[in-house]
Amino acid sequence: MKTLALAAAVALAAGAAAATPVKVGIAAEPYPPFASPDAAGNWVGWEIEIIGAVCAAAEMDCQIVPVAWDGIIPSLTSGQIDAIMASMSITAERMQTIDFSDKYYNTPTVIVGPKSMAMTADPEGLKGKVLGVQVSTIHQTYAQTYFTGSEIKLYQTQDEANQDLVAGRIDATQADSLAMEAFLATPEGAAFEIKGAVKDDPAILGLGVGVGLRKGESDLKDRFNAGIARILADGTYDAISAKYFAQSIYGG
Repeated sequence: MKTLALAAAVALAAGAAAATPVKVGIAAEPYPPFASPDAAGNWVGWEIEIIGAVCAAAEMDCQIVPVAWDGIIPSLTSGQIDAIMASMSITAERMQTIDFSDKYYNTPTVIVGPKSMAMTADPEGLKGKVLGVQVSTIHQTYAQTYFTGSEIKLYQTQDEANQDLVAGRIDATQADSLAMEAFLATPEGAAFEIKGAVKDDPAILGLGVGVGLRKGESDLKDRFNAGIARILADGTYDAISAKYFAQSIYGG
C-alpha cells in the first residue's frame, strides 16, 4: 500500500513539474515592433507572437514576465525567469555568463540622425557628434569602442534616446535597424533617417538574436531550438513576420 501511495505521489509530482510554466523574460520597456504594451496593457508585437509560436511548437506552457532590461540577465541567473526573449544578441561576452539557443533573427545595426544633418555611420562621420545609445546593450559597447571621437550619452531605454533625438539633445542614435524603422514611421520620426549601417563586428554585435538560458540547462535549450526549427520549417515564422516586415528578418 505504501509503495502504491509513493508511486502515486511521484506521478503527481512529475505531472506538476511538467505543467510548470516556463517563465520567459522580456524587456519591460516598449520596443516596437518587437514588443510593447497595447492600450489594455497586453504585450503585443513580433517577438511576442514568436514567443507564443515557439512555445506552442515545443509544447511548452510559457508565461511572459516583463523585466527591466538592465536586470534581465541577473533575473535569469537567479532563477526568477527561465529564458530571455528580448532581442538579446548572442555575444561572446554574454556567453561567459549565460547560454543561448540558435538564433531566431539577425538584422543590421544602424545610425539614425536628422535628415538636415550630414553624417555617415562611421567614426569620421560621427566625430564631434553626440550619440545616444541604450545602456547595457551591444550598441553601448560598440559606440564606446569605435566612436571615441563622439560624446556617448547613455539611456535606460531606446525610446528615451529617440525622444532626446527629436528634442535635439543628441545628434544621432545607434540601434537595431528594424526598431529604428518603426520609429521613423511615426510622426515624431519623420524628420530623421538611417544614415547607414555600422561596420560589422561579430565579437561585439554578436551572431544574431537568440533565447538566453541558464548554463547547463541543455534540455530547455533543446526544446527552444526544436521550437525555433519547427516554426521556420512549417511557415509559421514567415507568416508572423509578414504581418510586421516587408522582408525576412532571419538573416544570414
